[in-house]
Amino acid sequence: MQVFANVGTLPIRKQSKSSGKFYYEMRIAESHRNDTSSEQVMWYSVRIMRDLDPGLAKGDFVKVTGKLKTDFYLSREGKPTGTLLIIAFEASKISKPAPRAASEEQPETATEVKN
Repeated sequence: MQVFANVGTLPIRKQSKSSGKFYYEMRIAESHRNDTSSEQVMWYSVRIMRDLDPGLAKGDFVKVTGKLKTDFYLSREGKPTGTLLIIAFEASKISKPAPRAASEEQPETATEVKN
């Protein structure tokens, strides 16, 4: 699975209880616009399974590639709940394309060369 989203929380270094290996965990928000111009946001928890700081900040636009899983647990109130979890093998910052200036939007006209 591949997701393009904004970082919602800073990546935090954690240690696996079963294997003892370190990883980074963060939350990302993927937004979709629909025909009614309202925005829908899908939140994911992301576990980057490397002990290497991804160097991401809150608000960065990232590409995350990995396997989607559902993580079920009991809430503080004792109710079953769950989150979408991406076990990531890649999470890299990408830059959004810069807005084009009005002068750049007009196509250049070809000039004829007469011999």
